Amino acid sequence: MAKVRLASSTDAEHLSILNQEFNGGVPRPAAKIREQLNINRNELIAVAEMNGRIVGFGCGQCYSSFCYDEPYGEITELYVEEAARRQGMARALIACLEANFRQRGVKSIKVLTGRSNIAAICTYEQCSYVKDDEQMLEKHLT
Repeated sequence: MAKVRLASSTDAEHLSILNQEFNGGVPRPAAKIREQLNINRNELIAVAEMNGRIVGFGCGQCYSSFCYDEPYGEITELYVEEAARRQGMARALIACLEANFRQRGVKSIKVLTGRSNIAAICTYEQCSYVKDDEQMLEKHLT
């Protein structure tokens, strides 16, 4: 049976493993993830469980600015293990993030994903997200 909920500090080990599968690079230690879960109130982290095991996660950021009347959200990460895909987990993670954004007064959510990530784009479109004409620019600071 599948279940989606917000992450707790006890999920840090599983999140570390899943994040490594998703992002690669230097592994994020569970202690750092646990610390982040406890201090960053602007970040939402949802987890998907199947048979008591975490098989996916989604992250969102809630932003406020003097420039806007309302806070806005951004879904920054979404990952489901290969074996758990095509079972509605990604859509359930998105719905969980959306519900928690709504509770924070968010009425607009942005998503950034690669142009060639067709599976992710289709998933977001199935959840009523639409492409816009904004262009992302990036700079790496040294």
